[in-house]
Amino acid sequence: MQELARLLAEMQQAGVIQAYALFGATAQMRYTEPVATIDADVLVALPHPERMDVLSDVYSYCALKGYSPDGEAIRVGGWPTQFVPVFSPLTQEALDQAETVDFEGVALRVVRAEHLAVIALSVGRAKDWARVLALLESGSVDGDGIQRLAGRHGLTASWQRFKTRFIDEQG
Repeated sequence: MQELARLLAEMQQAGVIQAYALFGATAQMRYTEPVATIDADVLVALPHPERMDVLSDVYSYCALKGYSPDGEAIRVGGWPTQFVPVFSPLTQEALDQAETVDFEGVALRVVRAEHLAVIALSVGRAKDWARVLALLESGSVDGDGIQRLAGRHGLTASWQRFKTRFIDEQG
């Protein structure tokens, strides 16, 4: 992960990306017990998001640095890394409000727990629901915080369905 943190900082400094934050399962590990994952997901803001080949500069820069494609990802050290362009107002906010943490002496931006939970709600797969439950159980987020953030991004119904299925049922 240290190698990825360095690469992301270099990419930002070179103007290949404007901003980044780790999200998905690798970011979740900051807040919960370790989870099984095969890749690192990095949310990125790009200088030319309107381009059809929006990630071409990312792939080119990584190739120049000796990092090769690995399926849909780019292998950075031991991590296949997927670069995901900001795709909604929610992910833009998550990127804007990401926290900078120290990872073995290297700064790394990570999406906050509430944003991870609400992004997971917006996707709605079984593994995403498990992420929300893990974040709630760890105490990293609470239902009120999720409800407020979900409401701001038009996801109140998704939160209510999740709550009915997984929280109220347990009650």
